[in-house]
Amino acid sequence: MFTLETGSGFWNPIIWIGVIFIALLIAYVIRGFGRRDYKRDTEQTKPFLSGNVEPDKELVHLRAKNLYWGFKETLKGYYEILRKIHNGMVSDYVLWFVIIMCILFIVMGVL
Repeated sequence: MFTLETGSGFWNPIIWIGVIFIALLIAYVIRGFGRRDYKRDTEQTKPFLSGNVEPDKELVHLRAKNLYWGFKETLKGYYEILRKIHNGMVSDYVLWFVIIMCILFIVMGVL
């Protein structure tokens, strides 16, 4: 292995392997300080909800249409205009992208 010297430092794979090994060793030592009485798939893994029983997931699941209701309601006029011009053809969107980029390049070239 050799050291690659650049204008802003050097790079040596052996040193990086050593650094990664030391970082993994430190992470393993920190993990060793964890609790020994932890057991998977027991009551310990359930979320703590201040002593309350965990509700059924279907009852508390928040649907996306409800989550963004205020946002969509506020921009309803904008979305209605977009829905009218939306046709789902990728080639149309690419054409609009090219047209807008040409306009921007012309404006940038004039300024």
